Amino acid sequence: MFKSPQEKTISQKFCCSSSVMSGVQIEEFRAPEWVKPYISHASIPAFRVRLAQLPTPVQRFALPQEWIDHDPAASTGKFDVFVKRDDMTGSTLSGNKVRKLEFLLADAMHQRCDVIISAGGIQSNHARTTAVAARELGMEPHMFLRLKTPDQPHTAGSHGNMFLHKMVGTHVHLVPPLPYLTGLLPKMEALKEKLSETRGLASYIIPIGGSNSLGVWGYLMAWDELLHVDNVYERFDDIVLAVGSGGTASGLAIGNYLTGGKVKVHAVSVCDNAEYFHEHCNEMLRDLGLGDRTCSEEILDILDDYKGRGYALNTDEELKFCLQIAQATGVPVDPVYTLKAVLGMTTEMRNNPARFQGRRVLFIHTGGIFGLFDMRMVDHLDHAVVQTWHDERDEAKQ
Repeated sequence: MFKSPQEKTISQKFCCSSSVMSGVQIEEFRAPEWVKPYISHASIPAFRVRLAQLPTPVQRFALPQEWIDHDPAASTGKFDVFVKRDDMTGSTLSGNKVRKLEFLLADAMHQRCDVIISAGGIQSNHARTTAVAARELGMEPHMFLRLKTPDQPHTAGSHGNMFLHKMVGTHVHLVPPLPYLTGLLPKMEALKEKLSETRGLASYIIPIGGSNSLGVWGYLMAWDELLHVDNVYERFDDIVLAVGSGGTASGLAIGNYLTGGKVKVHAVSVCDNAEYFHEHCNEMLRDLGLGDRTCSEEILDILDDYKGRGYALNTDEELKFCLQIAQATGVPVDPVYTLKAVLGMTTEMRNNPARFQGRRVLFIHTGGIFGLFDMRMVDHLDHAVVQTWHDERDEAKQ
């Protein structure tokens, strides 16, 4: 493939003296023009590594009308729902986390790190994506994975995302359901120190969800894609997505604000509460130098009534709805994130339509497909649709 002199210089700078990064090309990052008047040069990433398959498509989300309209028989005022398929950013690198990792892992490469350390739940999509991407870039992944409950058997199994961890040789460290800052982060820092002392390896720590002021650029750039590829302002009034760590929602809300704020961004929380996510978004605004211009409460609508039993926990009714969504639309959603986001979106559409700015809604599918294979859905699958073929004409020939 032809490389410009500048691209060759960048590639050689990061690949010439380390087997960890041999053959990997990263590129200088150029922020879109709409960013530059508002965000200082010091807050803009220097580099990016291309991991995601972009742009992702937008298609109609054929949810049954009775799910989304208070009066399905009405001739006007119906919701028209589309979905942006960020579950299609790749195969094993699928989902929204890949966009964030393009900036986080470029930074790790810039620092010449050998090891990537991150964390998440036992079926974390972020942890799986980070581990696969780290291997793709020649770095060793270590993941701290939280068990669902303190008394859960300390076994990882081989289902869902864990299957891929074992395929790529992730070093998995199982831990109780600890909080990030006071529980997980100290363990990650201890591992970083240990790997340095015992093996001479340099480690790079990525927070849960990749949600920090560097990872947020993944969805500032996703907003640029929505703006210039998907014509979001011409086609839609509202955007809906799941929020679990805050980076994706913050990036979209900030991008929308900086380019005119013509749509309303709604985020359905799958854990924590509105106060927690507003604080995270406000932190991103401060880090980007925008804290004196606006606040999260003005640019992001958090729906925190749809967590159900809690993070990564589902009722039988929710799992049945997960199946119904796939059968009605052909678009699978995962039980942890996008299921609860669709549940929140459709419930608000029926019961509180005034919450939406308009009736043209874009749902951001943030991925999580491998979470469907953790076996929780098995008892809800319709086994009646599978049967041995029987044709009376074949019997008559005998």
